[in-house]
Amino acid sequence: MGNKNVSLSTKGDDQYKMNTKALHHSDDRRKTPHADTLFYKIMLGLNLLAWAGLVVVLILFHYARPEFISGVQQYWGVKGQTGWTMSYVDAMVALLRVCLVLSLVSTVMRARRSRRKNDSFGVNLIVLTIIVATSLITLATTVN
Repeated sequence: MGNKNVSLSTKGDDQYKMNTKALHHSDDRRKTPHADTLFYKIMLGLNLLAWAGLVVVLILFHYARPEFISGVQQYWGVKGQTGWTMSYVDAMVALLRVCLVLSLVSTVMRARRSRRKNDSFGVNLIVLTIIVATSLITLATTVN
């Protein structure tokens, strides 16, 4: 049997290393803080928009609800709004739906992003989703 001289070329190995390095984005991505990524900023923006929307819903609720008319006001004949203002209620429902979608999208984005044990879970988004869903159910059952 003949011995074949097999020469190991480092030129091919170097070329392979260069090609695989080109496939990977960058070694810096693991060192980049979460807060500096575009994905995190979008997720945070959606979260802030959803909470701001809830604040706007609370303001709309103030103007949409019926006024409390006390016994003294009835005695003096002071008139007040006794029913819901439907234009405000419609705006509240639409904005609550937008808030629900934003909070769910942000929750899914956070779930996809969180891979480590020390990553935060996003309890504020769960609380927001519960508040918005409860508000939608309450409006649907109480407002005619």
